[in-house]
Amino acid sequence: MKTVFIAYDQAHQENVIDALNETNVRGYTIFEQAGGRGSKGGDPHLGTHAWPSMNSAIITIVHDDRVEPLLKRLKALDDDNTMLGLRAFVWNCEQSI
Repeated sequence: MKTVFIAYDQAHQENVIDALNETNVRGYTIFEQAGGRGSKGGDPHLGTHAWPSMNSAIITIVHDDRVEPLLKRLKALDDDNTMLGLRAFVWNCEQSI
């Protein structure tokens, strides 16, 4: 099992959910208000007067064979909308109940 953390501009919300559905990822948790600043460029998303936009984030635990299809779908989404910002990170899930 793998943990996938996806941070994205709120404008991506519907498309990220579609990517999860298309890759048969059923269980996830959404963090609606996540501030941050990308490492590659773009504007900060801090919810302030100067930087009013915000990010959201999703964390999910998936079977190993679903990671690559999900990342491929998310990469295509990011490539189509480079200024919005989307990042996904994967690490091992040691245990779950």
